[in-house]
Amino acid sequence: MTERLVSIVAPLKDEAGNIGPLVEEIVAAMAGRAFEIVLVDDGSTDATPAEIAEARRRRPMVRHLRREVSCGQSAAVRAGVRAARGEIVATLDGDGQNDPIFLPRLIDALVDGLPQAGLAAGQRTRRTDGGFKALQSRIANGVRSAVLKDSTRDTGCGLKAFPRELYLALPYFDGLHRFLPALVAREGRTVRHVDVTDRPRGAGRSKYGMWDRLWIGLADLAGVWWLIRRARKAPAALEVTPDAR
Repeated sequence: MTERLVSIVAPLKDEAGNIGPLVEEIVAAMAGRAFEIVLVDDGSTDATPAEIAEARRRRPMVRHLRREVSCGQSAAVRAGVRAARGEIVATLDGDGQNDPIFLPRLIDALVDGLPQAGLAAGQRTRRTDGGFKALQSRIANGVRSAVLKDSTRDTGCGLKAFPRELYLALPYFDGLHRFLPALVAREGRTVRHVDVTDRPRGAGRSKYGMWDRLWIGLADLAGVWWLIRRARKAPAALEVTPDAR
């Protein structure tokens, strides 16, 4: 158990039908802990805003951020982290495929490793995606791991926990959420892994396709490789204070 306030951030885009059950599962999983739920509506055009309003009516720890225009998952997560009141942030996808039951395990793995730990990352042991999509993910994860050597087999899992301050200090770009292990390691912090299981989507449909991710993903991979190559290790700068007299 931890007394730290934890902010649970979930990006949402047209997730009507998933929001109520997701919030209730988060509340059950986090029972006995200090937490808030930050739901980030990334320009939904369905009943997502109304369902978030209903969730807020039932659960006072729910907060609602909304963009009128969709800016993507990374931007939604960053908006939620910036608004978070907790010093520890945990994330999960809003489609119901990430089981909230794993949130306490991620949070505890991170907190137990502080101050050196910078990320607890969920790694799926069983996927519910179709065979072709699973193959895409295996190839993408294999290429990324070979290039960045981030010792993480699955960076696409939305279940993650990290210190808010560290996340906001990382270089931001669209797609950041897929490269967190490498960027956290670049800061000299360790990454802890927690095995999780995937579930079928509750409602709606996936927002991702193969070709809209492939070329952008390759460009991002090259950019993160460059950032790691250009990193310079330096000791912390300590404030100098006048000697006490």
